[in-house]
Amino acid sequence: MKPEKKISLYWICQLIGWSAAATYWAFLAWVQSPQNFNILLAFVHFVLDIIIGIGVTHAYHVFAHRLGWIKLRIQDMPIRLIPAVILMGLLYMLLVIWKLYAIRIYFSYSFDESLKQFFIENYLIISATGIRLMAIWLLAFHLYHYAVMEISIAKDNARLQMVAHEAQLQQLSAQLNPHFFFNSLNSVKALVSTNPSKARRAIDLLSDLLRNSLYGNNKGLIPLSDEMNLVNDYLELEMIRYEDRLQILVKVDEHVNDCKILPLSIQTLVENAIKHGIAQQKNGGKISIVVTAEQGYITICVENTGRLNGLNTATGLGLKNLRERLELQYRSKGSFTIIQLPGERVLSTIKIQVS
Repeated sequence: MKPEKKISLYWICQLIGWSAAATYWAFLAWVQSPQNFNILLAFVHFVLDIIIGIGVTHAYHVFAHRLGWIKLRIQDMPIRLIPAVILMGLLYMLLVIWKLYAIRIYFSYSFDESLKQFFIENYLIISATGIRLMAIWLLAFHLYHYAVMEISIAKDNARLQMVAHEAQLQQLSAQLNPHFFFNSLNSVKALVSTNPSKARRAIDLLSDLLRNSLYGNNKGLIPLSDEMNLVNDYLELEMIRYEDRLQILVKVDEHVNDCKILPLSIQTLVENAIKHGIAQQKNGGKISIVVTAEQGYITICVENTGRLNGLNTATGLGLKNLRERLELQYRSKGSFTIIQLPGERVLSTIKIQVS
């Protein structure tokens, strides 16, 4: 079965526009002289007016496409369109005068005026009408194509921004893998000489962590439950290393387990808490992870024993990377803060608006 051919928007607008104009002129003729109104004559005028209007404007349509004028910028239009309006108006005037004269000759046997005289009597008003009509048509024609061009450019720019956005996110995610890998290796290294059995368990955990880290975050976003599985494995690895020096509290609202978040986002906060918090305390400390959902937002809080010791803690690779990824992914719908709390406590918070 052959696909059904559809009339293009251009031809629909042409037919509707010129039919409306021809109907308006027929209505004026009837209003001005209802007793002399001839339906057959009105129909002939109606058909010829549509043919002339479409003929002149479609000729320009073909001309404009061949010369690439449909891509004109606003500032380039006047120098080309003003002469085009005048020429099209004059052509329209000649065709209409010929139409009127031919119809009067054919339908009125008493009409004996010469074509020259008829032209002199009518060319001014008809040319003015033609120029006005062509100006309106050209303005609509070029504004439509200009709008289409601008929309196309906007779509292309949006597509380019999206590609750049995704590439930047992938680059940032790739930076985290070696960062995470070396931090985890340091934890295992500390156990190899002091407790070989725990080191073997730590290596098993590290193997699972790296597998999830390298192959599990290829997607832009992952379920929060997957991120928490990674975090729990990492915390078990660190508990082997720190033993009683590390206390952990994890509380996750069950309603948010399926919500999508950035991979390695909570993991980054936990790593930062251990490296710059717990590891710096002689007696270790406590890390609490609380994830809640309220009023359309997911709030992830990681609190740890320690102090904000200048730029290294607040603007290290991991946190800087996290800020950039949140900005790229969520814009104003995602935020990250890290503050010092009373009592030697540091609070890191990610807040994400969920749709």
